[in-house]
Amino acid sequence: MTMTGRITAAPSRVWHEEVLAPQFAHEVEHLLRHYVAIEKVLLLEYVRMGVADAADAAAVARRLNLLRGGDLLADPAANMSDISFAIERFVGAGPAPPFAAWHVDRSRNDLQACAQLMAVRERLFAVADDLAALGRAALRAARTAADLPMPGFTHAQAAQIVSPGFYLTALAEETLATAQRLASTWEDCFACPLGAGSMAGQELPWDRTLMAHRLGFAKAVPHALTAVASRRWALAVASDLAGYAVTLSRFVTDLMAWGGSEYGFLDLPDELSGISAAMPQKRNFPVLERIRGRCSQVAGAMFDLASGQRNTAYTNTVEVSKEAGSRLWAEIDALRSSLRLATTVLENLGFHAERMRESCEREYLGGFSLANLLTLECGLPWRTAQIVAGRAIKRAVEAGVPSSEIEPGFLVEAAAEEGHRVPDAARLLAAAFSVDAGLRAKRSSGSTHPDAVLAMAAEQEAGFEAVEERWRRLRTGVEAAIAQIDVHFEEQEPRHAP
Repeated sequence: MTMTGRITAAPSRVWHEEVLAPQFAHEVEHLLRHYVAIEKVLLLEYVRMGVADAADAAAVARRLNLLRGGDLLADPAANMSDISFAIERFVGAGPAPPFAAWHVDRSRNDLQACAQLMAVRERLFAVADDLAALGRAALRAARTAADLPMPGFTHAQAAQIVSPGFYLTALAEETLATAQRLASTWEDCFACPLGAGSMAGQELPWDRTLMAHRLGFAKAVPHALTAVASRRWALAVASDLAGYAVTLSRFVTDLMAWGGSEYGFLDLPDELSGISAAMPQKRNFPVLERIRGRCSQVAGAMFDLASGQRNTAYTNTVEVSKEAGSRLWAEIDALRSSLRLATTVLENLGFHAERMRESCEREYLGGFSLANLLTLECGLPWRTAQIVAGRAIKRAVEAGVPSSEIEPGFLVEAAAEEGHRVPDAARLLAAAFSVDAGLRAKRSSGSTHPDAVLAMAAEQEAGFEAVEERWRRLRTGVEAAIAQIDVHFEEQEPRHAP
């Protein structure tokens, strides 16, 4: 059965096996219901334009309602292993042939672009749910660890006293920002390509805005060529996802380090741990390595997608729409897996408070506070205070004295070398190098002070509630529009008096 008069041979076996059949299977699994919804909206337009009457359109719609994935097979001879042709054949094989004008003034280009966009749109709802789940898990963990002192690191060196709660609210902040940005991308880029035709528009007066609304889009793509040629929406989504994956990988890198034997700051239960086949003393956390590895897959897929579009003609091509576009599916799968694993880690993460405190006491993390006190209470110029504090700490390091036992004489001598007096050195040192005081020394908003951490957590909780509601509205709008499509056919059915 031929689909065109131009080509008389069916696709070759290799072409079918390597390209067409896998694409067909993917589209049946992920895009079929979107193709059906699009077909029904096009039928409604035929009726509106007077190309078909309501009864004929309803008959085709009823046939489409019977379609299931198992009804479609990639058959090179019968449908050229193309899902659009397979749907056409399925309808044509029904008890009554479709009306003669069915498929008139149509192209697969805008239909395929629309189905792809609808499928990704649906998957992003799931990504948004996963982001919210991870963010909320981070907040729960943050609240329980807001007052546990631990070293914060800069340049791979212990720097200041922070807390796991402070750190985890940073992860929540990044996650919230991604959920918000992805919603903005959805609203900005997801316009309906249907009605653009092959590239130059269509000859019948299709109401593209009406079709867009019926498929749950806020608007139609204004330009016909852009509708079928552009995959800006795919690049934008891929960029959002890859950016977050890069960020998540950095947090996981810290968790990997802190869970190692050199730090020993955190732990995971046996259910999330691994062993060494050769070294029975080891207890590994390969789940963290898996998350970081899958984050690299997300970033790699973004690069592949962009490379697949680069230097292609600005028109409809399968190189862009299907070959490059497939990388977005892989990227979403990899990110969702990373998010689920990371959420599970956060839900089971434990911290060794004493090990973290010991590290804080060992690392002289009050140096910044000491310099501040020397300036604010003793009148030393700031740079001089930095020099004095650094010299006092150097003396303590050389003497092997922990930060909690720095001798006041070290500070007095260091100040004298710069021509200054420190009248109450013991009190200043005790205030500067107290681990608990160091955690609470910061007063600015967004700081590591436990009160500030809890305040940030409360704000972020409200932010997640707002962005979840935003995504719910988007999802509800789409679902309501799609559900209304069949209602439009019911409204057109003739009503018979009882």
